[in-house]
Amino acid sequence: MHIAPHDNQNRAIVDMEDAQVPLVYFNIIRLKAGETFDYRTPGYETCVVPATGTVTVETHGETFASIGNRGVDVWDGEPEGVYVPSDVGARITALTDTETFVAGARFGETLRPFAIRAADIDKIQYGSDDTKTHRKIKHILGAGYHDRVGRLLVSELYTVGAGGWSGFPSHKHDTDRLPDETRHDECYNFRFRPDYGSGLQMLQRVDNEPGDAYHIMNRSTVLIDKGYHPCCVLPGYEMYYFTILGGQSQRSLKQYFQPTHAAQLHTIPGIMDMVAKFK
Repeated sequence: MHIAPHDNQNRAIVDMEDAQVPLVYFNIIRLKAGETFDYRTPGYETCVVPATGTVTVETHGETFASIGNRGVDVWDGEPEGVYVPSDVGARITALTDTETFVAGARFGETLRPFAIRAADIDKIQYGSDDTKTHRKIKHILGAGYHDRVGRLLVSELYTVGAGGWSGFPSHKHDTDRLPDETRHDECYNFRFRPDYGSGLQMLQRVDNEPGDAYHIMNRSTVLIDKGYHPCCVLPGYEMYYFTILGGQSQRSLKQYFQPTHAAQLHTIPGIMDMVAKFK
């Protein structure tokens, strides 16, 4: 499902218990310097990540000051964030004008909050210009936090260079059938540089049968509930997408690669290192 760019007025773009992707939650908060925003997501753990600007986050009796250091856009610096446990309130205070992502996943236990600073980000780069798959991933809540987070995975994905594909070879994660696959609902929010760039999100629910394709633009949101889902950006443009994954039975993601294209795993440099980072 594609949700077109719009002013959400600080209301959830993907709310709790969404009919299509009930395991994830997503909001974008826009604040002027000095403004505050309070929220609480019962049954959902969340991560506050400034897309731009700097915030302070207060939650569960703790204060995490000066989170975020990016200026004009998501390419302007490294991400930072704060993990907010399920069933506790949080207050975001803008120290500068800010656009802030709130990513969530359904989880019933209340853990402890913590900050993720730029130095803590787990990065990986894979693919190649020749295969049109060159990209960089910045894991904000990645595999290193399995002992501190319930079901939520949060990452930022960037195409390297102009144009190309991401999420290929095509894979899915819509069914719990370990050891081959886990169910993880997923949500993307896209950005392009320059911001009038655009791309395509495919969603093929059955191998070798026609699926759906969405024209994605700057600030598009896409919900991935079922099927194989590669995406691409037009030549001459860079693409970013904020990625939220919520697991049904475990946090570690097990992707199932589309049989038709699975042989491409051996043609893309570094892709198995990328897969390992989501486990």
